[in-house]
Amino acid sequence: MIDKSLLKLLVCPQSKASLKQVGDELVCEESRLAYPIYDDIPVLLIEEARKI
Repeated sequence: MIDKSLLKLLVCPQSKASLKQVGDELVCEESRLAYPIYDDIPVLLIEEARKI
């Protein structure tokens, strides 16, 4: 689980919109991308994101 204070600082690298945690991913509704979280470390690389 990502700390809530850290989550407030993180944004989508593509759209710069806020992210929300859904399971083991950080989801951006604006760009419709889901970024993986591995061992509590978010991977905010567009090429690693899953399209939703």
